[in-house]
Parts: sequence; C-alpha cells; structure tokens
Amino acid sequence: MAKISINLKEGKANKQADIIVGIDLGTTNSLVAYIKAGNAIAVKDKTGKNTLIPSIIHFTENEQILVGDAAKKQLIQNPENTIYSIKRLMGKSYKDLDKYNDYFGYKIIEEDNDSLVKIRVKNKFYTPIELSAFILKELKESVENELKATVFKAVITVPAYFNDAQRQATRDAGKLAGLDVLRIVNEPTAASLAYGIGLQGEKAQKIAIYDLGGGTFDISILEIHDGIFEVLSTNGDTFLGGDDFDRAIIDFWVEKNNLDKHIFNKNKSLSQTVRLAAEAAKKALSTTDSFNQKVDNLDCAITKEEFEHLIAPLVEKTMTACQNALEDAGLKVSDIDHIVMVGGSTRVPLVKKTVSNFFNQEVYDKLNPDEVVALGAAIQADVLAGNQKDILLLDITPLSLGIETVGGLMDSIIPRNSKIPTKAGRQYTTSVDGQKNLKIAVYQGERDLVENNRKLGEFILRDIPPMPAGLPKIDIQFILNADGILRVRARELRSNLEQEIEVKPSYGIDEETMATMLLDSIQNAESDMKTRVLLEARNEAQNIILSADKFLTQNATILSDEEKERTITLNDTLKESVKGNDKDAINKAMEELNEYTRPLAERAMDFNIANAIRGKKLS
Repeated sequence: MAKISINLKEGKANKQADIIVGIDLGTTNSLVAYIKAGNAIAVKDKTGKNTLIPSIIHFTENEQILVGDAAKKQLIQNPENTIYSIKRLMGKSYKDLDKYNDYFGYKIIEEDNDSLVKIRVKNKFYTPIELSAFILKELKESVENELKATVFKAVITVPAYFNDAQRQATRDAGKLAGLDVLRIVNEPTAASLAYGIGLQGEKAQKIAIYDLGGGTFDISILEIHDGIFEVLSTNGDTFLGGDDFDRAIIDFWVEKNNLDKHIFNKNKSLSQTVRLAAEAAKKALSTTDSFNQKVDNLDCAITKEEFEHLIAPLVEKTMTACQNALEDAGLKVSDIDHIVMVGGSTRVPLVKKTVSNFFNQEVYDKLNPDEVVALGAAIQADVLAGNQKDILLLDITPLSLGIETVGGLMDSIIPRNSKIPTKAGRQYTTSVDGQKNLKIAVYQGERDLVENNRKLGEFILRDIPPMPAGLPKIDIQFILNADGILRVRARELRSNLEQEIEVKPSYGIDEETMATMLLDSIQNAESDMKTRVLLEARNEAQNIILSADKFLTQNATILSDEEKERTITLNDTLKESVKGNDKDAINKAMEELNEYTRPLAERAMDFNIANAIRGKKLS
C-alpha cells in the first residue's frame, strides 16, 4: 500500500498577526476552530448553541441558499432541492457513483463518461466544489462573527484515503469560499494533534485512529516520529455510521408495531418523526438502560440490551476493517501505542468497549469526538502561523504548478504549499482524432485561466501514433527538486514516446508579486469558477455533439425516422447552446440529449453484437 507522509516541519512561518483557522469539512457535520490563549476552541454557529453545522444546503423557491440546521429541516419536505453528503461526491466521476445513485434524494446528472459529477437543482447545475464552498462560507462567517475580524487563511482536513482529485477539489472549494487553503491535512493526523501526540520529540509511536461518524467509518494506522506523520494503512466503509444505528432501531420498531415497511417509508412525515425518535433513543441509551416513547400511537420502546444486539453486526464490521488495516500495515495489535476515538458515534458504549477489547487497552476519548479533528486542524494552523517556536518549518512551493488544458484552463499538478522536493503526475489524452503532436505548456499561478498565470515554458510531444480522440494515454510528471528546479516529463504510454523540459518556477517572482497573484486568485475565485465551468461545459458538449453525429451516421439503418429527427433536433439545440454563455443551458441540453439517446445506443449495441456473431458458434 502507498504511504502518505505529512511533515509538520514544512512551510514558511507567517507573521504572528495571521489568523489561520482549522476546518473539519465533514460528510454529516462541519465545524471550524481556532487557537485562543494557547488552547484550541471550536466555534459555535450563529445561534451560539452548537459547534456542529450540518453539511446540508437547501435552495428555496426564491433562490435563497440555506446552510446547516435551517437546510436540514427541508430534507424530507423538499429532498430534490436539499443537498447532503456532498463530501462523498468530491472529485468523483459519474462512474464512481453508479451503485450509490439511489442513496441520494437529489438529482445527480448521469453520463457514461469519466467527467466529474454535476448536481441539478431546478434548472441550475452545481459542482460539488461550488456546493462545498457554501458550507465553508458559512463556517467562515461563524468564526469571523466570533473573532470580529476577517479570516482568509485556513487548514482543511480530509480523510487519509482522499486521492489527488478529491484533495484538489477541497482546495478549490476553499478558494471559492474566499479562503487561502494553506494545508490539506489528513483527518487522523489532526485527531492525533488534538491529543498532543507528535508535537513533542518523543519516541516513535504507532497510533490507531478509529473514526465512526454519522455516515462513514475509517480506521487509520499512523506512525509518528519527530513531527512526521506517516499513514501506514487505511480501511473502512464509506456507507457505515451512526445513521445505520438509527436505521436498525427504526426497523426494530416497524417490526414491533407490525407496520408495512413500504407504506411506512412512503409516509415521509411519520418516517421522519420516527427517525428523530430513533436518534434520540440511540443517544439516551449511552447513559440509560431503556428508552420509551410514543410516536403517533406507535410503541417506540427499546432497551440497551436490545439496541446492542441490533448494532453488534455493524460494530463487528468495523473490527474486521481494523484487522485488515493492521495486516496492510504489517503490524500486530500489540504494536499499537494509542487508540484515538473520533466521530460522534464512538460515544456508544458498545463501540468503546469493543474497540478497547480488540486493541487490549484503554482508548483516548477525553476530547469531544465531534470536535477533535477541527481542534487538531487549529493546532496545525497555529504551527503555520509561527506561534509554536520549537517547530522548524521547511521550504514549500509558493505557487501552484500545472499545465494548460483545452479552452485555456490551468490544471494544477503540484498545488501551492506542497513541501519540496516533491513529485506528482496525471494522465491526459488527445481531443482530436488522429492527433500526432501535443503541446505541453507549463504555468505557475493560482487562477483558473492560464492567461492570468505566469508561463514557465513549453514543449511538444511529437509523432504520437494517430488514434481516435481519447485513446492515447499521455502521462505528465512534474518533478520539483529541493532547489526549486522543475522537470516536466511527458510520455505516451502506448508508444513509449517521451519528451522532457527543465524550468525554474520561482525565477523572477518576488514575494510581493506572489502575494498579489494569490490575492487576485481569491478575489476572482467566483468569476474564475464561472469561466471554468462554462469552458468545461463547452468542451464536454463538443465531445457529445461529435459522438451524436457519429452515432447517427453509423446507425442510420437501425433508427426510425422519428428517432433520427428527434436526435438531430436535440443535437442542434446543444450546438446552439454552446454558442452562448449560459453553462446551465448547455448542461440541460446535454442531459436531454443523453437521456433520449441512451436507450437508442443500448439498442444499437445489442443489434451490432447480434449481427457480429450471427452464424458463429460460441464455445
């Protein structure tokens, strides 16, 4: 398994006056924390009651955007306009979500390609980045309200298993919310920091982070030594959490009251009321032996013993994941020095007891499990602010490095603030049939369009074997050494053709210019995002237009006149929309064309396969 390292001793110290906050952008709830008088403090929401802000967004009829508790109230009454669990969509393509489509109450646009998902709300289309930015803006406003000061620097946490695309999406969401994201920190690392593990120069330790939230479970095994956090292994279940405990109680009550499950689920008002009662029962049974309540004349009683019997199989699934994580790390239970508990669902006594028995030691659970990740992020932010003088900070990349893609877009490969030396890569393909040469233009900067960034150099990968667009696989690698010298290597994987260039990213840019470039990127984040999603929609639409034209030509004999005419009309509508500047109109036209042609394409495929094997024997 690949190892992910995070070094606390990286970065450049900022002046003392910097306000840098820590943010836990969660699947179910999110929160923000900062350091006050040397202690990490979680910020309460605008009501002053809760530190947790539900990660839910609701779009009202008059296009007002609600975030948090106000949005949560709309989950049952208006599910198609209420977005939840957006973190699960970050950096994901349509294909990634095939088996989870029924899980979401809102409309995820389904396409048969590798494009990142879009969410349809009425006649507008949003990316997970834009939706996450609404949550981050709410957190930003909460901490600014408490501090009575503007905040634009943050550390944001992500699961250890998040890939590069998901981490970059989180960075982009922060920028769109008006935040300079100084670090993306692994959640288990942040939890360790909250308990002070790894801040001192103690001996090397191996830590297990057991994170059971409302919707997800993760177990991470870390090795910590001299301020360096290395993730040895991760395991878990992205669809297992406290919500499943609630569901077990609901199913128990439905059976107990002899209810028809299908009819019960269709009665949204009743099922929501019972769900809230189940959540209350789960919480109550952490401190009492029984729960008894009437809900619309339903007997909603349950004992602690019955509850633990119901959830035992779910808790056991987490133990299997713990065992797998240990095996992946090549460790035994006896090798683990500490177990840190994270997530509200770890409050359940059976969970604590089972984890403690598995690892043969007491667990770390003195801090609020809902807040521990955000508190750790605030500590990391304090390190970056230069307020912990005993920690040395090493060099980082001052600005993002990337290449130009179709439409003049900048695709960052090494994000700013990455520690150096470092290496990162990504795969691309051609956009035109038979393309033989590919220009790789290298840029430095934070804006979405390359015209607003600084060009470092370019080279051409020549003599690519002519293939249909999308078939070549071109691997681009960025290798940045400790002296800030960047080597960019491009290789076509099918033919093994290779070309390379060497540039010096930081040459000619002083600190004042860097600061101006960064400030420009934050101030123009909203307009940059609008331009980016418009260009991406146009690029995607052009591919679909070409595909539709090919489909009509190749399958003219299979389609009826009415089907051909309708496909041409929808394709013409898409062609017209591409000429305009309304990305929602383009996305709507794409969706309508795809929905109509999908069954036609399936029928054509069946016909062509049957035709190809006619008269042949299959063994």
